[in-house]
Amino acid sequence: MASSKLRITILGLNYLPEPTGIAPYTTRLAELLAADGHDVSVLTGYPHYPEWKLADGFGGWSRRETINGVQVHRLRHFIPRRVSNLQRMHLELSFGFRLLFAKWDSPDAVLIVSPALFAAAIAIVRARFGWRKPPTGIWVQDIYSRGLEETGGAGALSGKLMKIVEAFVLRSATKVTVIHDRFGDYLESALGVPRGAISTIRNWTHLPQIVSIDRNVSRRRFGWADDEVIVLHAGNIGVKQGLGNVVEAARLADLRESSVRFVLLGDGNQKATVMQQAEGIKHIQFIDPLPDAWFQEALQSADILLVNELSGLREMAVPSKLTSYFASGLPVIAATEPDSTTAGEITASGAGIRVDPSAPEDLLRAAERLSDDPPQCASLGAAGRDYAKNKLSEHAAIVEYSAWLTKLAAAKRATTARTGRQSHSHNV
Repeated sequence: MASSKLRITILGLNYLPEPTGIAPYTTRLAELLAADGHDVSVLTGYPHYPEWKLADGFGGWSRRETINGVQVHRLRHFIPRRVSNLQRMHLELSFGFRLLFAKWDSPDAVLIVSPALFAAAIAIVRARFGWRKPPTGIWVQDIYSRGLEETGGAGALSGKLMKIVEAFVLRSATKVTVIHDRFGDYLESALGVPRGAISTIRNWTHLPQIVSIDRNVSRRRFGWADDEVIVLHAGNIGVKQGLGNVVEAARLADLRESSVRFVLLGDGNQKATVMQQAEGIKHIQFIDPLPDAWFQEALQSADILLVNELSGLREMAVPSKLTSYFASGLPVIAATEPDSTTAGEITASGAGIRVDPSAPEDLLRAAERLSDDPPQCASLGAAGRDYAKNKLSEHAAIVEYSAWLTKLAAAKRATTARTGRQSHSHNV
């Protein structure tokens, strides 16, 4: 039970039932805070990710639900048919303006999830200049402006604008929490966020505890032969994943008649493009998003797990899939830059090996070498499981978040008390 019960409002675009990305973390954090004794409400969008279309069964201008002890208020917003920077901005601004005029339930603390950056900017303006001025914490899952720089998704002028907006948002918050120390370093050095305002709280494995499965039965369900080496990439199929590299590795596997099959499990705005690139290639398979239980079964039934990143990505994100990967006990291949945040996680965990991004030959050879070395696979998998248990536990995260939010609320109360004393002294 929480030592001090707080009224907490979480503002975030993504929430249950979205199966991947930020939504599972926002959802689980809200539920754990509620279970810890806090009064938690969430203002969120309508489910649309990663398919980028409105989920079945959701209509109307707004919708209120109670889910696992959390009051969830959904606000309808624009959903683009085709994702571009302008369309994404339209989505975020439409959600942000809904937040501007929504009821926030007089919170002791407001937690804003970023991305979505432009929605966060509008929320910060309300929190800073509105009537109540609640203390605000921003939970940084991705560095928005850095992502545009690294993916080449914006020109010099628009990239500079994004950096100005992100710096304003983060510097305007009472406190900021990031999911990796390198994010904190970047926020301080490039965006001017005071180091004393930044905390690091790691993401955790959000899937239920792994249960034993019959691998042979599961592999048959997914159409995988016993003598195939299944290299599974799970999660979003978007620009920053750079999955053309995997397509080319599968093409090489075809030419060699390799035992390796690459499997892309998930959805995203680049899925149709990647599928078109992979047309006619035998050693690649696409699987639509699965419920949590089946998702875990797919992970457990694979031989190797893959995180693939666009060449040039270094700072922008820590792939959320890594927490689930490490907990699976399987070896990981990371096709990523040697100095990327992801490469650092692979080194710290000891859970896998790194190859260069956009090097399909290296990727295929790494998979074949691992498949020929079961002791190494077992060693890497065990290291990843230990890392998930000791460094990325759900229990550790909720204890840290509860304490962080309590300090966030206390910081505002202390400021209010000082202001009151100063006003009293002037009156005297």
